[in-house]
Amino acid sequence: MFPFTEKTKENFVVRTFSPSVDPEELVWHRDKENRTIQALNDSDWQFQLEDELPITLEKNTFVTVPKGVYHRIIKGTGELKVGITKHI
Repeated sequence: MFPFTEKTKENFVVRTFSPSVDPEELVWHRDKENRTIQALNDSDWQFQLEDELPITLEKNTFVTVPKGVYHRIIKGTGELKVGITKHI
């Protein structure tokens, strides 16, 4: 089970992270394809790539995640919605 709900529309995925998610579920991981992540709402949640400092996911923040690079979401308060575009 994942720490988010997900809705897919063509090549665009919207993931919603609840404010009640257990921070221990937000683990470092890597993906099999390049991705672009867009914050869809203002939040104090953060995103961190391996060997980089975290950035706050404010509305319309875009992050490029290269294939195979470890990354994670860091829990904030409130709900977080992100849009994900996978680049195969």
